[in-house]
Amino acid sequence: MSPTTSTATGTVTGKTTTPGSASAAEPAVAPSPAAPAPSVSLKASPSDNRRGPATAALARRAVRRLPFLVATGATKSASIVALLLLWEAAPRLGLVDRTFLPPFSEVARAWWGLAADGQLADNARASLVRSFSGFGIAVVVAVPLGLVIGWYRPVADLLGPLLEVFRNTAALALLPVFVLLLGIGETSKISIVVYACTWPILLNTISAVRNVDPTLLKLAKSMDLSAPRLFQKVILPSSVPVIFTGIRLAGAAAILVLVAAEMIGAKAGLGYLVNASQYNFAIPQMYAGIITISAIGVVFNQVLVAVERRLSSWRVPAGG
Repeated sequence: MSPTTSTATGTVTGKTTTPGSASAAEPAVAPSPAAPAPSVSLKASPSDNRRGPATAALARRAVRRLPFLVATGATKSASIVALLLLWEAAPRLGLVDRTFLPPFSEVARAWWGLAADGQLADNARASLVRSFSGFGIAVVVAVPLGLVIGWYRPVADLLGPLLEVFRNTAALALLPVFVLLLGIGETSKISIVVYACTWPILLNTISAVRNVDPTLLKLAKSMDLSAPRLFQKVILPSSVPVIFTGIRLAGAAAILVLVAAEMIGAKAGLGYLVNASQYNFAIPQMYAGIITISAIGVVFNQVLVAVERRLSSWRVPAGG
């Protein structure tokens, strides 16, 4: 190629090009303004930029808490595991008669057999319907009644002696009376559950209302709150922990009393299953029914604890 003269400086350059290569001095071809080249934006949105570090932080926090959770679970389950191991070993070692206390593995097989053929589900369903019906009726009746008795002194003076009489009368002692008056059907069983559950809820509700912080009541009254607003804003929130203590006690009583009631004149239910297994000398099935009753009680209590935490989330924990 012939030398080119730079008009800006007046100097001569002698650069040559090889075939197939572009000259450094040749200007690049600009795209036409009428047809701009398409472009794709690869820039991440702010939310995407924040989501990545947040997810990583959660993952790191979960990894750090994993040893603590494992240790906590192992600590809480250690006693249960020890009991099951002792239950398995004692009959096999001859410490107890395995005719009356079979190893836990045999009980587990019996439980699985009852679950497979539907007997366990049918009996558990019958017991849960009865216990939850009686428990729900007791909560609906006892909580409002306890609030009224705890707040209005004349009502407490009127009903106090009657409450003292019935609170000291065991529910199971009145079971024959319920059977005689209401028969051996569902009505008597639900009624005995209502009776057993009413007293823990009622007495704890009365105690909760009477022990509300007087300073809170004075502050609320100084703001000229009406009686309904006073109940809603002060008395009910302050009473929730003690009321739920009674509700949890009633939840345990609902299952225990029902099991005893189902052993008399029932054709279905976990109490009936335990009683029938004993009569038929099906000891593993009997223990399977007892374990199911215990498991239902534990689950029901944990549900009530979760509800209590939800309703009393305003409280400051004792640890700070």
